[in-house]
Amino acid sequence: MKAIFNHCNINVTNLDRSLAFYKEALGLEEIRRKETEHFTLVYLGDGITPFSLELTCLNDHPQPYELGENESHICFTVEDYDAAHALHEKMGCICFENTAMGLYFIHDPDDYWFEILPKR
Repeated sequence: MKAIFNHCNINVTNLDRSLAFYKEALGLEEIRRKETEHFTLVYLGDGITPFSLELTCLNDHPQPYELGENESHICFTVEDYDAAHALHEKMGCICFENTAMGLYFIHDPDDYWFEILPKR
C-alpha cells in the first residue's frame, strides 16, 4: 500500500481573518469551499503542488482552540527567504527563529505554527 498526501486540516475561529492571513503571509489561494448550516470548509492551495490546507470554521465555536504544547507544524519553503522574513517581521507573525539552522516559524491568528525554510 502507498499513501499520497492530500491535505491537512486546522480549525479556525474567524474565517475571513484567517483567509486574509494566509493570502498575505504565504500567498495561498482558495481552491474550493463547502458550506453547511454548521460549518464552512475552505481549501487553500499554493498553485504548484496538489497538497492543500483545509480551514474548518465551525459556526458554534468562536472561542480559541486548545492547541496543547503546539509542537506540530506545517513547513513551507520560499524562493526569497530574506523577502519572506521581512514580510513576516512586518506582519509581526514571527514566533520563533533559529538563525543557526536558517529557519523560523510564523503563527497564524489562531496560533498554529508554520516553519519557513529557504528553497535549497
